[in-house]
Amino acid sequence: MFAMTRPALVVSLALALSGSSCLDMFKNSPTSPSAVTASAFGGSWASVAASTVTQTCTSFQWAVTTGVSGTWSAVCYGTLQVSGTAAGTLDGGKLNWTATGTGAAPNAGSCPVALAGSATLEGNQIRVPYSGTTCLGPVAGTEILRKPL
Repeated sequence: MFAMTRPALVVSLALALSGSSCLDMFKNSPTSPSAVTASAFGGSWASVAASTVTQTCTSFQWAVTTGVSGTWSAVCYGTLQVSGTAAGTLDGGKLNWTATGTGAAPNAGSCPVALAGSATLEGNQIRVPYSGTTCLGPVAGTEILRKPL
């Protein structure tokens, strides 16, 4: 069996500790997540699935054309066909956005629609929580958008 004297043990521990400290400087230091660029949000996006909740908007189509601005369309309250423009600003990994548009409801004519939220990229999709107003009442929800294949 290997016997170590007290001085040898102290020297061994000191070397082990100093060696791990030296190795620590080669490790990547933790940093905040890298900022998402506007190009990551670019292109055409569409809702993954239609919602059956009536006080919401669904079937979103987003076309981000310039930076983080573009056009959108959706169906709110199950019958209100909406389209308009949207614009946003990047804040780290989030896109804070606002959208305005006009809805066309059967037998009700046109009405203004305003939505806002904060979208985040999650791999190949965008999570879009939103809230807003329509002439049929308030709306709120979360849509998952993906680029069509």
